[in-house]
Amino acid sequence: MSDFEYLETLQWTPEAKAKLRNIPFFARTQAQARIEQLARAAGQEVVTTELVEQARLEFGQ
Repeated sequence: MSDFEYLETLQWTPEAKAKLRNIPFFARTQAQARIEQLARAAGQEVVTTELVEQARLEFGQ
């Protein structure tokens, strides 16, 4: 898969966005990309708080 397939960002619930804002700014962009990668792998079109928590557990943050 090329990077061009991931140019479109996914929808985020307001609660998931709030959790993303709790991540330090210097790591936020990378965290968002990793979370969206997990969402796509799971076939989800909307990032939820559950997915953000799953990513946190998987990536050990």
